[in-house]
Amino acid sequence: MKCYSFVKNMMILFNFLIFLCGVALLAVGIWVSVDGSSFLKIFGPLSSSAMQFVNVGYFLIAAGALLFALGFLSCYGAHTENKCALMTFFLLLLIIFIAEVAAAVVALVYTAMGEHFLTLLVVPTIKKDYGSQSDFTQVWNTTMKGLNCCGFNNYTDFEGSPYFLDNQVFPPYCCFDHVNDTVTEPCTKEKAENKAVQGCFSQLLYEIRTNAVTVGAVAAGIGGLELASMIASMYLYCNLK
Repeated sequence: MKCYSFVKNMMILFNFLIFLCGVALLAVGIWVSVDGSSFLKIFGPLSSSAMQFVNVGYFLIAAGALLFALGFLSCYGAHTENKCALMTFFLLLLIIFIAEVAAAVVALVYTAMGEHFLTLLVVPTIKKDYGSQSDFTQVWNTTMKGLNCCGFNNYTDFEGSPYFLDNQVFPPYCCFDHVNDTVTEPCTKEKAENKAVQGCFSQLLYEIRTNAVTVGAVAAGIGGLELASMIASMYLYCNLK
């Protein structure tokens, strides 16, 4: 009985924190999506760094809603000893866990296939929306600036895009000089060819491999917490009358 009460209380406490995180993410996501400019004013000189939160506002809303739902289900199920809520929480977390494992396996084993698939998906979108859709353009600008990369594969991804058709040049990040840490403007085709800035997908893979230990530790920690939560919810479920 003592073990049951301990597991129950720990599950309520832990998942209440998840619930609060979900509420916070949901609130920030809605705020930056509706009124990003007022959100940036809070950061003052750090507003350029905070811009990344504005760019992923809808992602924050989705992540916040998921954490909100999981936290609520687990807290409600454990506190009221509701078997339906506990089982729903367990199944949702199990689906998320399986999806994460599958994504990790695909990322490790089928990197080349994934790159080909993403190329077919992302590059046409860049050619269609970069320079005409402000949110999409800003996300890519932030990504290219942060990773010192150009496009998904390279500068050719922007050929035929609204930005290129309007300016007849490529984004300045495609002419980044890694030696001097400067950008050459205007970024013409000749300059982009000479600089040969690599694509963001290759750069992202490089960053992940460089920080493989950290990425692996974080992934293992998240997976461990998910497993612990599933075990706790199933333990409570099986011990309820």
